[in-house]
Amino acid sequence: MIEICFRYLNALIPKFVVLVAFPMVIPLAGALAQGQQTSTSQIAIQDVLNKRCVVCHGCYDAPCQLKLSSPDGWVRGASKTKVYDSTRLDDAPMTRLGVDARAVPEWRQKDFFAVADSNKGPSVLEQLLRAGRNNDFTLGAALPDRLNISPLRKNSCPMPSEIGDYLDDHPLGGMPFATAPLPEADYQRLLSWAMDGAPSDETATVLPKTTLDHIETIESFLNNGQLKSKLSARYIYEHLFLAHLHLEGDTSRTFFRLIRSRTPAGEPPDEIASRRPFDDPGGDFSYRLVPLNDTILHKEHIVYEIGPKRLERYRDLFLESDWEIDALPPYSIDAGGNPLSTFRAIPARSRYQFLLDDALYFVRSFIRGPVCYGQVAVNVIEDRFWVAFLAPDADLSVTDPAYLDEAIPILELPLAKVEGKISDRLKSFLTLGPIKYQELRQAHYAAKAAQNGGPTYQDIWDGDGNNIDARLTVFRNFSSASVVPGFSGAVPETAWVIDFPLFERIYYNLVAGFDVFGNVEHQLTTRIYMDGLRREGERNFLAFLPRDLRDPLHESWYQGPLVSLVDRWKERKLDTTSPTGIGFQTGQPKSEFLTELLKIEPRLWPVTDPINRCSADQCATNETIEGRLRPLAATPAPFAKFLPDIALLLVETDAATKVFTLVHDKAHSNVAFIFNEDLRRDPENDSLTVLPGQFSSYPNFIFKVPDTKVSAFVDAVKGIRTQREYLSVVERFGIRRTDPDFWSMLDLAQASLNAQDTLQAGLLDINRYRDPKPLDPIERLFEYTFSVD
Repeated sequence: MIEICFRYLNALIPKFVVLVAFPMVIPLAGALAQGQQTSTSQIAIQDVLNKRCVVCHGCYDAPCQLKLSSPDGWVRGASKTKVYDSTRLDDAPMTRLGVDARAVPEWRQKDFFAVADSNKGPSVLEQLLRAGRNNDFTLGAALPDRLNISPLRKNSCPMPSEIGDYLDDHPLGGMPFATAPLPEADYQRLLSWAMDGAPSDETATVLPKTTLDHIETIESFLNNGQLKSKLSARYIYEHLFLAHLHLEGDTSRTFFRLIRSRTPAGEPPDEIASRRPFDDPGGDFSYRLVPLNDTILHKEHIVYEIGPKRLERYRDLFLESDWEIDALPPYSIDAGGNPLSTFRAIPARSRYQFLLDDALYFVRSFIRGPVCYGQVAVNVIEDRFWVAFLAPDADLSVTDPAYLDEAIPILELPLAKVEGKISDRLKSFLTLGPIKYQELRQAHYAAKAAQNGGPTYQDIWDGDGNNIDARLTVFRNFSSASVVPGFSGAVPETAWVIDFPLFERIYYNLVAGFDVFGNVEHQLTTRIYMDGLRREGERNFLAFLPRDLRDPLHESWYQGPLVSLVDRWKERKLDTTSPTGIGFQTGQPKSEFLTELLKIEPRLWPVTDPINRCSADQCATNETIEGRLRPLAATPAPFAKFLPDIALLLVETDAATKVFTLVHDKAHSNVAFIFNEDLRRDPENDSLTVLPGQFSSYPNFIFKVPDTKVSAFVDAVKGIRTQREYLSVVERFGIRRTDPDFWSMLDLAQASLNAQDTLQAGLLDINRYRDPKPLDPIERLFEYTFSVD
């Protein structure tokens, strides 16, 4: 059976689509660092670029790798080489802006070509802007069928010598792509800038002395020469290398990156461009903080506060705890492939508490960051689930060093195996390690339960009485995902309980060890290994429920004959003999357990959700917008399957515009496989979650509704049973890409996000903004025949 599955996987590898981790209209965002010298003209043009161009040209999936979020990006230009290539057998050269090359000649050697050069006639940018002005779209109508707006479309990426032929062949290929015309003032400003050769007069960042003093203190702490400090600093760096660091008490939107530099403090930083944070730096280096000067994208914005309080916490966790080290572990892929071994000298309690202190940041790092597209990756998780964490005192990896020592040799990640046949390497991570660890963990926790009783509510981390990160909700939105604090929406189908070994391995699998430029095997093994980690979190959750419920619940998550077959060699039988320590009071133990977790610290989290999960006087009333939206969250919801993954609802009131997020929660028979997700969809059981505010980086559509029409909107959405009826709702309330109000509505959504949380806000990305289409004749016949009454 195992060999057959490996042959199946080998056959699918060439078709494997690129994998990603589980991933503002604030002028110049990071570039407007406090004290930075930037001209008024530069601020003005970057503001327009942010609102009209960076919304598509910001992340790694920016068409043609043309990033317009900083002057370095448009000076670098574009490339015909894709970052996301599902067929490459070798790792691709890395093209991280500001890291993998520093000067234009270096980028030209990497096959990037100019888009802003106007010395020999109109530049590529100028010609694309003019062509975009001439698009003959019917305003407010669907885009022409010949226009492909899929984020996976093949882009032409014309060089200056090719731009004329490109526009002849693609008359609708101007910029901005497939949207309503730009507002006249924005268009004229961009055109004038492009005609001038896209100038940039940005100068060096000048930080105030107080900020420099804080940076000096942080760098001094991280660069302490003692072995204990060096290992601790390495652990901190490997977990913060993607962070947007914000100084404690700083009221500005100034952020920094933590890098390894060849130069010490006091000299200009010289970043070591390693592929992964645990790669050998190749000699002496210093940890340095450098300003983040690009526009802040919501998709990449993972905020971590650092300063005197944080350093004191580091001293308490790492330096004052009782441990010693005689020699530092080496840098290598092996080290990243087993971080539990690399950092075993640091007490597990210290490492786990470090992760728990900022659980939202770390789970968000699984999702956000530089990886920008990954339907194949995020289909490893359910569309919405809740996350809690095992309390340190209940975690055997923390309380029993012998247990962790026994587990470490079988907890290697895919990176640890790079030699030999792929079937042998896959077997290592599909059956040998994971199955052995399931057996080991189950046996040890069963012995613990036999001695001390089964797990109780006290075994779930309570946030130490003050940390809202202890309860999280993860949303999967087809090709992206999001995480928010608290438990949002109705009680979900599944939940995870994460312990220390699971937390650390997810991080190193999806973040520290993941390479967006990696080959297909790396992408494949990362995804397959994550499937096992998801199962592990679900099994941990099931251990808290009654014994007779565990198997039926697990089987409801993994339906279908093939998935049952896979379970025989990918999972060991659940423990249905060890008791739970919870005396359940209702006939719905899963719901009871999860909702009771919110009552442990009701000051930290709302116990109920007044739109999606409430009863009687806990619910929002019809006098409020929230109350009038409540029917959308009711089940069954036969209309939900027609809606986009993430829609923004802008409700216009006399006082202001209120923004809600409509989340399409897709049902599946299982999420156990990489391919053919449509075959595992269960659309009749889809539902909708309605949340105030915004959390997703990628709005798929916007609805605009006057306050007085909210009930009419709800009735219209609830009445959808066909694509034609959905299109009727779009015509009444939707904002298409070609709508004359498209840009103003996007600005309104962005302004609302900025006001929602200034520190956490970032520029939205419209690469996933949909264009609802009528069905073709065959689809209409199918819809008529099988529509729901």
